[in-house]
Amino acid sequence: MAWNDPDWGKKNSGGPPDLDELWRRFNQKLNTLFGGKGGSGGPTGGSPLSGGKMAAGLGLVPMLVILIWLGSGFYIVNEGERGVVLRFGKFLETTQPGPRWHLPYPIESAEIVNLQQVRTVEVGYRANVKSKMLKESLMLTDDENIIDIQFAVQYILKSPEDFLFNNRHPDEAVHQAAETAIREIVGKSKMDFVLYEGRAEIATRAAKLMQDILDRYKTGINISKVTMQNAQPPEQVQASFDDAVKAGQDRERAKNEGQAYANDVIPRARGAASRLLQEADGYKQRVIANAQGDASRFKQILVEYSKAPKVTRDRMYLDTIQQMMTNSSKVLVDQKGGNNLLYLPLDKLIQSTGAGPGLADAPPVRAPEAAVPATESTTRSREAFRSREREVRP
Repeated sequence: MAWNDPDWGKKNSGGPPDLDELWRRFNQKLNTLFGGKGGSGGPTGGSPLSGGKMAAGLGLVPMLVILIWLGSGFYIVNEGERGVVLRFGKFLETTQPGPRWHLPYPIESAEIVNLQQVRTVEVGYRANVKSKMLKESLMLTDDENIIDIQFAVQYILKSPEDFLFNNRHPDEAVHQAAETAIREIVGKSKMDFVLYEGRAEIATRAAKLMQDILDRYKTGINISKVTMQNAQPPEQVQASFDDAVKAGQDRERAKNEGQAYANDVIPRARGAASRLLQEADGYKQRVIANAQGDASRFKQILVEYSKAPKVTRDRMYLDTIQQMMTNSSKVLVDQKGGNNLLYLPLDKLIQSTGAGPGLADAPPVRAPEAAVPATESTTRSREAFRSREREVRP
């Protein structure tokens, strides 16, 4: 309305709107929408609505309500999700990704379940490993030691029907299954195995045992990963445990040093033992060979002796005496019925003493008058030995 309108400020200018006029305009719009003709008149003019038009206008409202109700049954299932349709609260079907429709509420309803979402449950701590839950983390090992363990369990869904209908609190079910599994495995393991080399194996075994428990209850949950966040002795005995670990490391170091020393000494001792065995074996072979040679020589001499005993005996005697005389620098001849004669082989003495050139120029040494010539004495000595041998031997 313009500011210079002559009707400005008159009747109905500041009061509430006319309900009849509003109703009439609404019916005109509906008739125009559905092919009817609209009425004419000003804000205060026009005739009252007929009964047929009123009934037609009232019949459109339920139709709009029905259309809106039917449209509420449309829903969209995204990729990685599944739609679970319920009819009067009972499972009807599972729908795949895409636009879907079901009978509107309260006849049917649809639940959207995300199968690719990774859910995490923490055992022994909350949000941070420093915020420990001692009732969950303290566990007893097979060797009666207490350890503090924190781990996280990640899981996804594999059956939307089981997940919706067989679980009241899914996270709590996973938490209890995880705690049960890890306590069973830790209770059958040694403390050192849990703290050091067995972490990966314990996590793998725990995941398998959790999956078996959850499948037994048909939870529709699939354990994807179990991660050991921390494993250590309780804080109250941490200092003593560190001392024990250091003592164990010292023990291992001493064992390694002893093993290194043994690796150095044992091969040497084995080599020396092998050398001694080889030397002894060589000595044995030499002694056996010498004995066999002596036996063979004795047999040969025995054969010759049996052919000519006297000649063989004399030859053996002379060979023995010659060998003895050769190695001796003095010869004492025991002559029967005469004086003993000491024979000094000067040529042997000169060779053994290594006399200088002055000794060669010296005049020859004369034998004493009582001594006999060398040739005569030698002949006499041989005859004496022979006669003595004949007398002694039978």
